[in-house]
Amino acid sequence: MSRYTVFAGATLVALVLVLIRMALGRPGLLGWYLLAWGLFAAAFWWARKVPKRELTVLVVAGGIVVTATGLIAPPSTSTDSFRYAWDGRVQAAGHSPYDYAPADPALGPLRDDWLFPDDCTGPDLAHVAEGACTRINRPLVHTIYPPLAEGYFRLVHWLSPDGARNKPYQVGGALMAIAVLLALLRWIGVRQAACWAWCPAVPAEAVNNAHIDMLGVLLVVLAFCVVRGRGALLGAGIAAKLLPAVTLPGALSGVLRDGVAWRRVLAVVLPAGAVVVLAYLPYVLASRASVLGYLFGYLQEEGYEAPSARARYGVLRLVMPDSWTPFAAIAVLGLVIWLVLRHGDPDRPWAGALVVSGSLLLLLTPAYSWYALLVVALAAMDGRWEWLGVALAGAVAYLFGPSTLAYALATVGVVVGWAVRQRRAAGTLEEAGAR
Repeated sequence: MSRYTVFAGATLVALVLVLIRMALGRPGLLGWYLLAWGLFAAAFWWARKVPKRELTVLVVAGGIVVTATGLIAPPSTSTDSFRYAWDGRVQAAGHSPYDYAPADPALGPLRDDWLFPDDCTGPDLAHVAEGACTRINRPLVHTIYPPLAEGYFRLVHWLSPDGARNKPYQVGGALMAIAVLLALLRWIGVRQAACWAWCPAVPAEAVNNAHIDMLGVLLVVLAFCVVRGRGALLGAGIAAKLLPAVTLPGALSGVLRDGVAWRRVLAVVLPAGAVVVLAYLPYVLASRASVLGYLFGYLQEEGYEAPSARARYGVLRLVMPDSWTPFAAIAVLGLVIWLVLRHGDPDRPWAGALVVSGSLLLLLTPAYSWYALLVVALAAMDGRWEWLGVALAGAVAYLFGPSTLAYALATVGVVVGWAVRQRRAAGTLEEAGAR
């Protein structure tokens, strides 16, 4: 066993201990999370010189243990999985999840002491009526989740024993995270798999908080790893969490290089669109209310229409008036998409998907760290580690409050990483020419 294997293994042990500490309590959570990221970076640095066979063992064993730390305790920083459990219960009772808000008296018989406790003095409780409260966030509005996510909630409810509460969703997140690890190991590479397997965002958001984003991430990774059926798998990812729609330009990388390659466009867009339509269709037929749920209300609530209200577009606001930022974000994102469609590498579609999805988060500066799980997976696939700063910035914004500085530093990191890679590529070309 090489000394670098020992160093990397010892650092992973320290990372696991920190993640366990994080799972057990909130005090000083941001500091512990930053420490976890530091240990992750150190382990990943040591991994450069670990022999491949030993690194494979570290990646698989270490990845499973790191992932499992998210199972130690109930969700620590998010209440989203309570809505998942409720939507699954509502569907099991024969109702469409899009027809009733959790506070609707029509669903009163489905309430229990776990999701609707009698004591309203605890943390993270929302009032639904006089003297009544719930652990479900936004209980006065309809669900926001797409149909494949709702199907997942129904499946987990069906598989879960009575009284399981959040745990089945955490286990589901862990299994999907490990599936991504194995897919990266099988189709991309062991070092790329380490980037995903050891990243603190995975046990924190995919497992402990059990965010449904993990399902979308898994489907996108499979779409890019398993070339056949890519469009259909991307459509399934979109039907799970909408955000994976930003990976479509990556799947079409280089399609505008010599005119429009319509065959490629249709091969991706038609299957993706068909899967989305087919996923929505049963809920459209079964629902009286809109299957878009609270989507547009959510966008307004989060400040995407009034950026100054919730510190959205934080990086853009450093260089222009608030009123310009939504239009500037659209323009910049449009340019990024065009560059991917014109100059992207069709043999590495995840590279274009990374640039588009990462740029979207840098432009919008959301305060939700789990949105960046997709960026973590794509950064692992492409080996452009500088994009991991987007995930760290999202975590800082979520745990500490709106943080323009964190997103600004992440933006600088991406630009510097791009410049370094361009310089190295130019140097390689000069050396080849000199020969």
